[in-house]
Amino acid sequence: MTCYVMDTDHLSLYERNHPQVCERIIRTRQHSSDTLFTTVVSLEEQYAGRIAQIRKATTPQALVGAYNKLKQIFVLFSDLDILEYDLKADEYFREFRKAGIRIGTLDLRIAVITLANGGILLSRNLQDFKKVPGLTIQDWSV
Repeated sequence: MTCYVMDTDHLSLYERNHPQVCERIIRTRQHSSDTLFTTVVSLEEQYAGRIAQIRKATTPQALVGAYNKLKQIFVLFSDLDILEYDLKADEYFREFRKAGIRIGTLDLRIAVITLANGGILLSRNLQDFKKVPGLTIQDWSV
């Protein structure tokens, strides 16, 4: 069984119907031995972005559109399994920070959730994620 974990980038590609990403996700979901997840950190990032859009809306049309996008995020996440940020992930996080691993905090949290669950991270952000020891990364957008 392979555990695939979509980072926020791949999740956004899936939401926008990126052909290669959607094809791979459909194939993965059809194989009962493979599992597909995202993380609570990606949920945080998506939600925060949508709330920011709502707060910045200056016209009725922009506000309606921003609320529609917020609803779409809830629909998207209702169809996904979401991995938690737990104590094991936090242990990895603190270990990597002590070791001097310097990538964005939310990216590192996504990486350690993936490691804590023995998963393969799906991302286009290879430059940052390759700095995380032991993390396996795939880019399904190519």
